[in-house]
Amino acid sequence: MRILRHRITIATTAPIEIIDLTPQVRDWLAGTGVADGLLTVTTLHTTARLNVNEREERLQRDMVTFLKRLVPRDGDYLHNLDTVDGRDNAHSHLVGLFMSSTESIPVADGRMVLGDWQAIFFVELDGPRERRTIELQVLGADKS
Repeated sequence: MRILRHRITIATTAPIEIIDLTPQVRDWLAGTGVADGLLTVTTLHTTARLNVNEREERLQRDMVTFLKRLVPRDGDYLHNLDTVDGRDNAHSHLVGLFMSSTESIPVADGRMVLGDWQAIFFVELDGPRERRTIELQVLGADKS
């Protein structure tokens, strides 16, 4: 049994953005030699989340619209009165309450166990940002 780690760094370009991480994660996993195990994907940010969902362009636009409506940016939020980094981003923290910062995905025969339409998304809630970090960790057994 082995534990392997990897870090992905991305930049975001929009206030709310959904980025498909599946190809990067799949490529890294393939290079590990792990056949069976568990992959954990974690964002290291409080204003960004991860989600496994369907990869379809119009649906992704619907998701962004939904998140903007769920917690409007211009709400009367106490956090915005005295921010740590000068960003009025209470809405980002609040919408993040409805999502996870981590996804766990089984690995079988060296591949992620995902449905035909599923993809791993990084969900930016407070962009744009020059640097966002995603941590990957796989715990598993090597191929025979």
